[in-house]
Amino acid sequence: MIGTRIRQRRVSSGLRQAELAKLAGISASYLNLIEHNRRRIGGKTLTQIAQVLEVEPASLREGAEVTLLTALREAAGARAGSSQRPAPELDRIEEFAGRFPGWAGLLAELEARRGALERTVEVLTERLAHDPQLAGALHEVISTATAIRSTAAILAETRELEPEWQMRFHRNINEDGKRLADGAEALMRYLEGGPDTGSDIKSPQDELHAFLDAHGFHFPQLEGWGAGTRVASLVENAKMLETASARVLASEVLTQYVDDARALPLDQMQRLIARHGAAPDDIADETARPLAQVFRRLAMLPEDVAGGPLGLIVADAAGAILLRKPVHDFAVPRGGAGCALWPLYEVFVQPARPVRAVLRQGDLRLEALAVAEQLRPAGFDRIGIFRAHMLLRPQTGSAESARQVGATCRVCSIPGCAARREPSILMDGL
Repeated sequence: MIGTRIRQRRVSSGLRQAELAKLAGISASYLNLIEHNRRRIGGKTLTQIAQVLEVEPASLREGAEVTLLTALREAAGARAGSSQRPAPELDRIEEFAGRFPGWAGLLAELEARRGALERTVEVLTERLAHDPQLAGALHEVISTATAIRSTAAILAETRELEPEWQMRFHRNINEDGKRLADGAEALMRYLEGGPDTGSDIKSPQDELHAFLDAHGFHFPQLEGWGAGTRVASLVENAKMLETASARVLASEVLTQYVDDARALPLDQMQRLIARHGAAPDDIADETARPLAQVFRRLAMLPEDVAGGPLGLIVADAAGAILLRKPVHDFAVPRGGAGCALWPLYEVFVQPARPVRAVLRQGDLRLEALAVAEQLRPAGFDRIGIFRAHMLLRPQTGSAESARQVGATCRVCSIPGCAARREPSILMDGL
């Protein structure tokens, strides 16, 4: 609306309509029609008015910024009309932004802040529901507070209590009080970090996965011959690897990455994927490489090379997760063991037999391929050492029944699960 912008600029310059019309060489009635957007304007007339107002003609012609208008439209879409309030006039957004740029900018800023706060609430809600570390900290605080309350109730309700038992209960309250203080302090440190910062990274495993995630689990500098000599410098220069333990873990993962890249070079993988797709069994058959190695190689490739997103979870025989690359919001615990119903743990029963299953976690459905890798063969005087690998990829067969799984028992709401090893802190599915 050029007319609206001319009027706004005239008013801010302190000119009356008649004065601007005289200086621009047009009649006051014609200028009035222009300012009310009843006459089109351009060419020489627009140039004359712009010269009087001391602005560029383009600033009158182009109007409010596209970003501001987009923000106003988003705000209008988020505030649809109701029976109590009429819907925003979308056809007059440009006029509103031109006549009241200050109010329009404030409205756009408030809408941006509202959207940011809404996203923060969503992230915190997701974090509360699926973060085992946060759930464990809350469980510790609640259970300790309950123990203190129970002990205090015994002391308050028992009139005659032997001194020895009194001292014992007082000692319990003192010890539980210290536990509660430590747990609350740890919880506050965790929460103060915010949902999208790295300040809540504590364990070496967390540092390792933050490092891998920052690189997208792919390291072009470790492809090809001579890559093994670059592992040490890559680890040494990684700021995310703050502790010595994290650097050791990263060195092991990157050394294995180099070995896998040598066995299955990138150009060969590209040809195999073009021929077979991301089919680990076909690639393993053609290259005579172990399935676990093919799993790792596929999961460490960029999505455009692998033909789509792929996840990978690696665990030892104790059930602890050593490497996790989630995909499509598949919930994986940050520490400890995952859901006992995952095929990841099923392959330990029969290490030589690969397992395939379609998993359902909430509304998410993924295909899981699992296999056990033997690190050391068994002997008469020693046990065999195995690691399980589970490759996750988008489901290909929608008609197949899916296996309902969780992340870990403490934050799982699946009712009547026979594999549950501890009660869940989530009640009524929340």
